[in-house]
Amino acid sequence: MHLENRHFLLLADIEGSSGCWRRSAAQFLTPEWARACMAMTRDVNSTARALLEAGAAAVTVHDFHRTGYNLLPEYLDPRIELKQGYCPGRVPGVGDPRPARAALFIGMHGASGTPAFLAHTLTSRVARLTVNGRPLSELELFAAALGSAGIRPIFFSGCPEACRQALSAIPGMATHALDKTKGRINFRPRAWRIQLGQAASRAARHPGPAPYRPPGPFRARLLWGPGPEAARKLAGRWEMPCQGAELTIEADDLSDLYRQLLNVCYLTPALNRVLPAALALYRMVGRCGLQWVRYRLRSRR
Repeated sequence: MHLENRHFLLLADIEGSSGCWRRSAAQFLTPEWARACMAMTRDVNSTARALLEAGAAAVTVHDFHRTGYNLLPEYLDPRIELKQGYCPGRVPGVGDPRPARAALFIGMHGASGTPAFLAHTLTSRVARLTVNGRPLSELELFAAALGSAGIRPIFFSGCPEACRQALSAIPGMATHALDKTKGRINFRPRAWRIQLGQAASRAARHPGPAPYRPPGPFRARLLWGPGPEAARKLAGRWEMPCQGAELTIEADDLSDLYRQLLNVCYLTPALNRVLPAALALYRMVGRCGLQWVRYRLRSRR
């Protein structure tokens, strides 16, 4: 398949990136996070550049870790369109994904309650999340939201267990794994990034799976890590059944379930009413954090 008329959307996370080897590297304002931001930027640049050099019409990158400000634009190929910070809209966090028709998920992680590297779904406060009896990963939520806009999920990178979960949920996706079980002592990031870009450009030459629109209904069981009392407060806030520390959430559509999970994990009814202003404030926090990253990186020279 020719890439000349194809616009690709790339969602980037940090846990599965080449610079994140322990939890502190994914946490806001840590020295390890600053270094991981640079590595994540290089991973994304290698992937997007490979797509462009293979003939892609355009590549739009969405920074999708924590505040949405982890990537350093000054180190990216100027042909890449970078979007940072989250915005409301058709696809939560992304807004309007058009004109992209295919999505790649870079540096991702596995589902809460699974043995994947730094596994979690949306937040580490979710100790376990199953839907219709099986673990639910962020990939499925993101792919379903993008699937409602007709976007195909074609590529995924993360640890081997996260890749296995991706293929189990969406057969036919191309994957590229980074095994972190042996540590980074023998890891060669430049060589791995070249392989990442090559794998992504190969995937882009094929149609890939259809837009992800799994049939409902969906029954989610969410075990809230902070415990039963905190879970009961959430259940009362969002009018959901609760037993012990486990909430039950039902939806006919996976995109709707995604929005309900965002409410539970991050929002309150009052905050929902002022969401655009709240997101603007969050973007300000993210920009300040990225400035701190630049300072840390300069101070190491």
